[in-house]
Amino acid sequence: MHTGKEKVSRISLAPVLLAFSLAAGNVFLAPAAYALSELHNIPGQAANETPPAQGSAQGQSQPQTTPGVPMADPLVNSQNNQGVDKTPGAQDNSKPVEVIYDISKVPEPVRKMREQIVEAAASGDLERLRPLMGTGADQTQVTVGEPTDDPIGTLKDLSGDPDGDEILAIMLDIVSTGFVHVGQGTADDMYVWPYFAEKDLKSLTPPERVELLRIVTAGDLSDMQEFGGYNFYRLGITPQGKWKFFTAGD
Repeated sequence: MHTGKEKVSRISLAPVLLAFSLAAGNVFLAPAAYALSELHNIPGQAANETPPAQGSAQGQSQPQTTPGVPMADPLVNSQNNQGVDKTPGAQDNSKPVEVIYDISKVPEPVRKMREQIVEAAASGDLERLRPLMGTGADQTQVTVGEPTDDPIGTLKDLSGDPDGDEILAIMLDIVSTGFVHVGQGTADDMYVWPYFAEKDLKSLTPPERVELLRIVTAGDLSDMQEFGGYNFYRLGITPQGKWKFFTAGD
């Protein structure tokens, strides 16, 4: 978990340039880290697409994991998120998306992949993510545009430290929030963390703002509200358990 002060010190403007340079020619600029307010695109998604989010209701059991490895649990009680919200800027006839906190409500392949991601990220070893990311056309997207030849190397370059620990910490923060299920019945059917990607940030409740501020700074939140939506990292898993993306954008 990161404080606002920590976010300010570790997140710079350089990753914006990196994201576009990677899309153009896979040229690594080795930036310090992602600047929250500067990220506007998510690989593999159109500008008007938004992903889903996760969670588990308080008092309900969580799937078992390796002893000593923390499972990411949301701090916000699901009762604070009983309402549904439309994607910022979505058409009036778009379906509202429910914020989910009970991980047992998702298909087993999704639960398993999330658990594997949590365990790998908590280990502090970025390489443990590689087997989860697939290869070729099925490779997890971590940049805007075309996939990179080495997603692990790309994540390490995007981190504010040489070992990629910052990216792993961000990943744990992201999957510890509530999530949403979008694109049901389409090729874009997916579960996406965090649920803020589908929220009108100007209508957040106080507990929701606190939960979002576990991920971004107060200044970033203000910029996002002005921008019109969440534009930091998000993570998507298909119902079949494929890790689709981990990237930033609107």
